[in-house]
Amino acid sequence: MYFDSINDFFAMGGYAGYVWSAYAISFLSMLWIVFSSLATKRRLLREINNKMAREQRIKEAKTLENTL
Repeated sequence: MYFDSINDFFAMGGYAGYVWSAYAISFLSMLWIVFSSLATKRRLLREINNKMAREQRIKEAKTLENTL
């Protein structure tokens, strides 16, 4: 194994600041993408449901208008 101890592993041969910050930035970016995608999905589904409900109300109003 390249590292002699767990402390050497976390020190990353003196480059720990660069290595672990790169991992953290990558991980946080992926989390941001996941949560952003989920929020967009929820918003789009809400908009679709609102549009379908509006179209149904318009259709019902037209049929009511035709029966009068």
